Amino acid sequence: MVHSGRQLRIALGAFGDPGHTFPMIALGRALVERGHQVTLQTWTRWQAHVESEGMSFAPAPEYQAFPTGPEPLDFYEAVIYATRDTLPLMREVAPDVVVSDILTLAPALAAELEGIPLATLVPHVNPQSAPGFPVYSMGARLPRTGLGRAMWACAHRPVRWGLEQGRRDLNRTREKLGLAATDRLHGGNSTELVLVATFPQLEYPRKWPAHTHIVGPLMWEPAAEAVQLPPGDAPLVLVAPSTAQDPEHSLLHAALRGLSRAPVRVLATWNRRLPSSPLPVPENARLVEWVSYSQTMPQCDVVVTHAGHGTLVRALASGCAVVACPAAGDMNENAARVDWAGAGVRLPRRFISPRPLRAAVERTLSDAAVGARAADLADWARTHDAGAVAAMLIERLANRTGRDTDRVASATTY
Repeated sequence: MVHSGRQLRIALGAFGDPGHTFPMIALGRALVERGHQVTLQTWTRWQAHVESEGMSFAPAPEYQAFPTGPEPLDFYEAVIYATRDTLPLMREVAPDVVVSDILTLAPALAAELEGIPLATLVPHVNPQSAPGFPVYSMGARLPRTGLGRAMWACAHRPVRWGLEQGRRDLNRTREKLGLAATDRLHGGNSTELVLVATFPQLEYPRKWPAHTHIVGPLMWEPAAEAVQLPPGDAPLVLVAPSTAQDPEHSLLHAALRGLSRAPVRVLATWNRRLPSSPLPVPENARLVEWVSYSQTMPQCDVVVTHAGHGTLVRALASGCAVVACPAAGDMNENAARVDWAGAGVRLPRRFISPRPLRAAVERTLSDAAVGARAADLADWARTHDAGAVAAMLIERLANRTGRDTDRVASATTY
């Protein structure tokens, strides 16, 4: 226990896949280490992991929110049900603070209904734009000229229309829950504390609101045994594909073929997703079912990845240069950011084939500046404890409200 103040009751909420749940587990672990009582509401598949870190587990409601099941719900209909299902948990735990994942609205809305201070965890680079920024997730880098900034300002007009539509949908949801309408875009985010869990070196320069803090990446992974590395002393390349994208394993096929005669060792994983066709395994490679990134990446020179945020920041925190091969969504954004930061090379999806991938790996290995930049980020990670910083900010929020066991409603507004 390292926290010297009062013990807090803290409720965390992250309903989703590893990219959103694992950073919240990392945050919960840091809060437990500081002596707080932590309850994490998430999917039941993560229960054992939550409890192994000293937290109490609460099952999150799991509704079919997309038209792929027998009785799908509209997203905001699911939010209403989930919020009502979460309210009894809030009343039972009586938390001093609630921390909700950016995509997990139910705990945030339940906190507001109960008058509980709220923090939002953004487990990747901040998706909210600023003047002159490219449209998020398109994979474009920050423009360097006034003309480029003006072009992106025009491109943001339809995006803003979409955000306005989202605000209207959210306000209809809020009305059904008995909450007042909000005039803010991104209205599910806290106005009290937003924690951005990424490297500051991956964030484009901007003026940040006073309640928003870049704390550094929050990293957690399930326990796993170490794997045997390919023999030799040539540079070690880890091929670490997404656990959710690329069902045909095109990145693995391209990497194993492209690097078969390169002067490197290759460790590749299929992440417990059986390939539909046999994967080629050259003499300089080893293919495994699963890899512990925390154990393996510190021994690697380059990581080839789809650029999911969790894999990307783990590689950078380990001092590995990155070859980012985005498959979809915010992977494009992450690839653009690591390229802009100078800590890796971006290979667009249309170029993912053996020859371009080998060229990207060789360029990454030969560019001393890229390796040095990756090493700089690893040094930053070693001297900045993201979990401790985030926990202290949450403690500050709780202490600022002055709440005690006889809870009074806070003045949280949305």
